[in-house]
Amino acid sequence: MRYVILLISAVFLSSTVGAQVRINLGFNVDRQPVWGPTGYDHAEYYYLPDIEAYYNVPQHKYYYQERGRWIGRSTLPYRYRNFDLYHSYKVVVNEPTPYRNHAMYRDKYASFKGRHDQEVIRDSRDSKYFVNKNHPEHNNWVKQQKHDNGNGKDRGRDKDSERK
Repeated sequence: MRYVILLISAVFLSSTVGAQVRINLGFNVDRQPVWGPTGYDHAEYYYLPDIEAYYNVPQHKYYYQERGRWIGRSTLPYRYRNFDLYHSYKVVVNEPTPYRNHAMYRDKYASFKGRHDQEVIRDSRDSKYFVNKNHPEHNNWVKQQKHDNGNGKDRGRDKDSERK
């Protein structure tokens, strides 16, 4: 009997942990920077091959090497002051602390250095990106959402026929 209770408990706990992981891996387009690449509903990190650095999307932090150590800061260091995030290539990495496997990412994505052909969220006309408060169409999207959710929308009914 103890074995059955233990087995049921283990199954319950493992399904709870799995559910928590799935929730954390949900949609986060609204929290991605507008210089991020289109095509991803979820991103944990961006790898920036041009400067061999990483950006943590949920934390809004850059990770880069300084004197052989990985440093996490909210801004890039001065040496990258002219780096253009909007026109550089970003690789989405959904792995915790990818900078710990930096040699693998550097080698795997070395051919992406210098590429400038990636569409960024700011320039996308796909309405799923309008949820991002920094997207140029965000305010129009908010107005449309308010309108569509009943504030001024008659939901296809003829008001004259409702009075009869």
